[in-house]
Amino acid sequence: MHIHLITPIITKGLRTLDDVSQLMSDELSITQSLIETGPASIECEFDEAMSVPGIVVEAIKAERAGCDAIIIDCMGDPGMKVAREMVSTPVLGPAETSMHVAAMLGHRFSVVTVLDAVVPMLENLATVYGVGGKLASVRSIGIPVLEIEAAPERVSDELIKASLEAVEQDGAHAIVLGCTGFLGCADAISAALNAKGYDLPVIDPIPATVCMAAGIVRAGLTHSKRTYAPPRSKELAGYPAITEELQGDRT
Repeated sequence: MHIHLITPIITKGLRTLDDVSQLMSDELSITQSLIETGPASIECEFDEAMSVPGIVVEAIKAERAGCDAIIIDCMGDPGMKVAREMVSTPVLGPAETSMHVAAMLGHRFSVVTVLDAVVPMLENLATVYGVGGKLASVRSIGIPVLEIEAAPERVSDELIKASLEAVEQDGAHAIVLGCTGFLGCADAISAALNAKGYDLPVIDPIPATVCMAAGIVRAGLTHSKRTYAPPRSKELAGYPAITEELQGDRT
């Protein structure tokens, strides 16, 4: 099985295949691409909007290369619905996936994320995905995406603090890491919560989404084209990379 990871930013090195190597096996390979036009990181609605054209290009390329599933490597799920309209290959977003997993595994869940600006985005997504009633809270740690890698101990400490507050003050029964840049932090949070007597799931979005994608592929499923119908053919100005990929589909 071949899963393609679209990292919807232009910053090289923030995500590498080494980060997800533990998810690969003889039966599962993962490839990755960045977008060529768009933001350095995604921390607001504007950043998300600027990333979508690049995501569309990479999704079309990934399907043409024969991947079995596509994952958008951002907790805002930017361009997920758009990509589903453009390709038939399953397209998954880590926010939708991890929120639904959390809603299955606990009565209520909290999301711990990077900045206050991201809080409304995640609250809105929970509502759109139908799990708003299960959302206990969204808490932020005040660390920008581009600073995560430089301060791993501080990130871990702040995530533990926010997760404990979500459990003790907000009534969370499960924790969702609210940025895919937090990959690998779940174990430390789980250990800290267990030390306080809280035995509950801490969901790392990328591993959860890779596993869900693999299951969907093995089940022979993909998204509904009645929901995500391909766009009608019409003139498109100002997006030469997308136009080129669409023309490639017709040849």
